[in-house]
Amino acid sequence: MALSVQIIWLFILAIPVACVAWTVTHEEIFKELRTYCSEKSQKCGKLVQRKFFYLFTCEYCFSHYVTALFLVITGYKLLFADWRGYLISFFAVVFVANVYMSLFAYLRQSLKSEKLEANLKDNEWHEVKEEIQNK
Repeated sequence: MALSVQIIWLFILAIPVACVAWTVTHEEIFKELRTYCSEKSQKCGKLVQRKFFYLFTCEYCFSHYVTALFLVITGYKLLFADWRGYLISFFAVVFVANVYMSLFAYLRQSLKSEKLEANLKDNEWHEVKEEIQNK
């Protein structure tokens, strides 16, 4: 596979990895699972158990497992045709997926801030309007 095609695959393959990792670790649909795993990650007696449950609460950690699954499904290799291609693609996909998730988190935070500012301005406008009407 040509290098340009491999790079395209890298950026495309990181999209579903980021979507799955973000959804499981942040979205409301998996809230109960995250809460359960968060409690278990703090209360389990064995280190292995705590770490296993922690991976469902951390998008960075979970993205490694999602990436491994997607590499098995797709057989994607980067730069080399042997096991080294899997190794390089594994870390490259994790990196790009985490860049995507960071950008998504920043975008969501910016949108929340803008919404809060708009609501604040709207409330201020309504208060001024009421003061004018009451005079």
